Amino acid sequence: MAFVGRTFSIGELARRTGLPVKTIRFYSDEGLLPPTDRTPSGYRRYDVRCLARLELIKTLRELGLGLTEVSRILAREATVPQLAARHVEALDEQIRRLRLRRAVLRAVVKRESEPEEVKLMNKLASMSDEERARLLDEFWAEMTAGLTVDSEFYGRMTSAKPVLPDDPTPEQLEAWVEFAELISDPGFRQVVRGMSERHAASLEAGENPSPVPPEQWPDWMARARECLDAGLAPDTAEARALAGELARACAPAGRDGDDPAFRLELADRIDSGGDARAERYWQLLAIMNGWPPIPTQQPTVSWLVSALRA
Repeated sequence: MAFVGRTFSIGELARRTGLPVKTIRFYSDEGLLPPTDRTPSGYRRYDVRCLARLELIKTLRELGLGLTEVSRILAREATVPQLAARHVEALDEQIRRLRLRRAVLRAVVKRESEPEEVKLMNKLASMSDEERARLLDEFWAEMTAGLTVDSEFYGRMTSAKPVLPDDPTPEQLEAWVEFAELISDPGFRQVVRGMSERHAASLEAGENPSPVPPEQWPDWMARARECLDAGLAPDTAEARALAGELARACAPAGRDGDDPAFRLELADRIDSGGDARAERYWQLLAIMNGWPPIPTQQPTVSWLVSALRA
């Protein structure tokens, strides 16, 4: 072979590898590329094995490995696959953070955010899924603290966690920011705590916490929506008839569904659980988690409550 027995100067190594002379000299000074020999004048010379070693160093550095990692590979203290696997993990995390940063910047442009909001968005976006879930668990723990509640019902409530994809859209990021602000809002927390207290009080009284049987609620809402879409006012005969059916179906033993007092009581219970912010809570979760959109039911609920009160 033409290279057998031949040695190279640092300048020749630079021309063959495309690396700057300064970089090669640095590698040599750090012990990564010890010279094969020196000339009588003290200039370093490198053989063909050094050339191959330098090509390996160049490749490893281009892949992002640090000098310590490169040194361990050259000393056979660690294999390339071992360090590559660790580096892949680090790169994946770096890519995730870059994607989140890009999403934050896109949301900032879209919302024309002020500096304080930018700071908040960046902080919230940097949270992991585990941190987001913990924040929500703490919210629900406070909302039910000291109360005897239906574990199955609240289990369903708390099982839905906000999970952002690695590359969230500006809408998903905005939804998370709004969601985090919502569950931190004292007014909303007061509303949800009140719902939990009424839920617990109903259980203690031996009553159904839900004013309307959950399995029947979608049907009543669909029928109310048809009336609303048809332009029927809540005080029309058709609306009053529908309200009467609902009240009689929901009346517990010993209560008269046709009693105006019971209807008002039922209307108040439905109304107290129909806070728009509670609905927004689930709409934001749907945006973040990529679920089908959840259309608002507020107009229909308001119409139905008004029909009961008519």
